[in-house]
Amino acid sequence: MSGLEPLLSVEELSEYLGVPIKTIYDWRRTGHGPCAIRMGRHLKYASSDVRDWIAQQRERRPGTPADRR
Repeated sequence: MSGLEPLLSVEELSEYLGVPIKTIYDWRRTGHGPCAIRMGRHLKYASSDVRDWIAQQRERRPGTPADRR
C-alpha cells in the first residue's frame, strides 16, 4: 500500500488541528472545513486536502482575514 496518501479520521483531524470533534462536524455542516471522503459511515480526510485547506486559512497580512474563495 505504499504510495497511498494518508487519510485522517475525524478524531485524528480534531487532535491535529487542536479543535473539538464537534467543531469538525460543525465546519462540515456549514461548508467551512476541509473536504472529506465518505467511506461507508466513516469520514476520512486526505492529508493533502487538509494541507490545502490550512493554506487557505492563512492571513495574507497580520490582522487581515484570509481570502475565502
